[in-house]
This record gives sequence, structure tokens and C-alpha cells, in this order.
Amino acid sequence: MGFTHFDENGKAVMVDVTAKPETVREAAATGKIVVNREAFQAIKAGTVGKGDVLGVAATAGIMGAKRTSDLIPMCHILPITNCKINFDMDVDECAIYCTCTVKVTGKTGVEMEALTGVSVALLTIYDMCKSIDKTMEIGEIYLVKKTGGKSGNVCNDRHTRRAEPARETQDSTKKELNIL
Repeated sequence: MGFTHFDENGKAVMVDVTAKPETVREAAATGKIVVNREAFQAIKAGTVGKGDVLGVAATAGIMGAKRTSDLIPMCHILPITNCKINFDMDVDECAIYCTCTVKVTGKTGVEMEALTGVSVALLTIYDMCKSIDKTMEIGEIYLVKKTGGKSGNVCNDRHTRRAEPARETQDSTKKELNIL
């Protein structure tokens, strides 16, 4: 199968999805940000000077998912039907894991929207905490799964941590924001 984002002259083009049937599609992506202990505790306690870090980051992630086609030139504008942002705070790692799950009924998938949502949410955490920690690290952003469409279901099983609802533990804090 050749690349569909190029015409016969090698020029980048948007893929024509006109003839494709609409199907229910879902994608989940995840990533993490590692912060120092002071920033982690401030986020957890809700004492960061700029406000509710995870609440703002969740809203930003959803906004990012909705605006993916404005950022990535060949992405189609999609009428997203649902977008959820979840956070799982790992005390041992001083890490905040973010998962973005996006749904649509459409002719093309929402993988890029899920990846963009995670990225924007994590960047927002960075922005809101940079006065506390100048050494934060964002990483491990990847597509966990996608369903629907011609290629069917795909699950990335190269990583042990999944974009599934985390179990509550004494050392774990979760937050979810679902808008739409």
C-alpha cells in the first residue's frame, strides 16, 4: 500500500475520504510528565500559584484535541463526539500520566486528536509548574489503541502501562474531565 498523503507528483495532499463510509471510531493515547517532589506535592494539594493544574490541563487537552486540524496540515476537521482526559499521579515516580480518549462517528480516525490532546494537556502542566520546577520532562507519548475504520482495531502492547482507568491506591490520585 502506497502513501495516500502524496499525489502522483509527490506533492503533499489531504486524503480524499469522500467515498469512505462513516463508522464509530475511538482512539486513546497516553504520555507522562515527570516533575520534582515539590511540584508533584503542589499539584496534588492544589496549591500551585496559577490554579488547578489538572483541571486546566484537562480543559486544554480537550481544546487541543478539538483543534488538531488547525495544527497538523493534512488532518481532516472532525466533529468529535466525545473527549476524555484522565490523569493518574504516581507518587513513586513523581510522574503524572495523562490519557486522552477521543470518539467520533466519521470517515477517518481520531488518532491524531488523541495524541494532540495528551500533548497539549502535558504541555499545560509544564507551563503551570515551570516556576516550581525547571527540569520537568515530558515523554512516552504514544497511541495505546484505536477502534473502527477499515484497518479495524489496533492495540499497542509494547508498553506495560495502559490507557485504562487506573485503580485507586493510597499513593495514586486520579482526575477525569469529560466535556462534550
